[in-house]
Amino acid sequence: MSQIEFKNVRHAYPPAKGQAPVYALKEVSQIWNDGGAYALLGPSGCGKTTLLNIISGLLTPSEGSILFDGSEVTRLPTAERHIAQVFQFPVVYDTMTVYDNLAFPLRNRGVAEARVTQRVTEIAEMLDLSDRLQQRAAGLTADGKQKISLGRGLVREDVNAILFDEPLTVIDPHLKWQLRSKLKELHQRIGMTMIYVTHDQVEALTFADKVVVMYDGGVVQVGTPVELFNRPKHTFVGYFIGSPGMNVLPCTLDQGQPVFANNRLDSGYAVASDLAGKLEIGIRPEFVSFSDDGIPVAIEKVEDLGRYQVVTVRHEAEQIKMVVGEDQAIPAQSPKISFAADNLLLYQDDWAVETEHA
Repeated sequence: MSQIEFKNVRHAYPPAKGQAPVYALKEVSQIWNDGGAYALLGPSGCGKTTLLNIISGLLTPSEGSILFDGSEVTRLPTAERHIAQVFQFPVVYDTMTVYDNLAFPLRNRGVAEARVTQRVTEIAEMLDLSDRLQQRAAGLTADGKQKISLGRGLVREDVNAILFDEPLTVIDPHLKWQLRSKLKELHQRIGMTMIYVTHDQVEALTFADKVVVMYDGGVVQVGTPVELFNRPKHTFVGYFIGSPGMNVLPCTLDQGQPVFANNRLDSGYAVASDLAGKLEIGIRPEFVSFSDDGIPVAIEKVEDLGRYQVVTVRHEAEQIKMVVGEDQAIPAQSPKISFAADNLLLYQDDWAVETEHA
């Protein structure tokens, strides 16, 4: 296991002749703790796989350095980094038994057979594969094969980190939650540094202690699931985390308080009234409610999702999402809404404005 440190890491792929380089990964300077569970979360093309490949040694960054426990590994080949990687598609030896698949990394390193048997038995028990050890891997389902891929990383005791590159993509949806739970359980039991790449917020938030949200080649926020939900530092984080995502609405300022479509709002915080640039407020749908005295809206759609309803309303040109209880009445005439003051956030050019209590 290792602490992983990035120092001013950037990467640009070779540009076309005569063109300036375009950075697929903008500057990353971070320290990820030894034994932590991290998820790289973001849409396709945001740079998360590039960052993962730099960690594994499949890519050498254009700039900067990467350290494992204080030792620089920037130009070390993958084989010398002691990294285990689980890919999107299970990589197994179909003609081998489950036992031999799990034993392969240890035998390849000359580990004594007695120790091989002990480690394979331990890992097979963790992964619920004990009753399949003598079965050929070719007969397993996709989730069973992915467990073998995971097991081959866990079975080694010299691994600095295990990297997961969207490992549940090919797994049947109703089995995904089982494997997600198993991964979380394994991390808690063995405490190994794990880094998980995904575009699925549910996978990221259920697996990771810290989620690294990436957007347009950069890291926009690192935090716990609660921190990302309650205090997104960038409008993209607010939009990408949560279902439905955060409402982001244009605003101005009046004596330090936001004004949305000529409606002065109480944010519970005071900010400088001379902020320039693009100003917006962010409010989660969970913190928008119907009220007797508030912003007049028109109801466009009501979606009943069982335990709650998602209500889409409109005020002038702006659409707003609300989450209301399944038994809560929805006004039939002249509906108005209000925003919870303590959960109203202010953004300047997409970044959260640091505020102080009024």
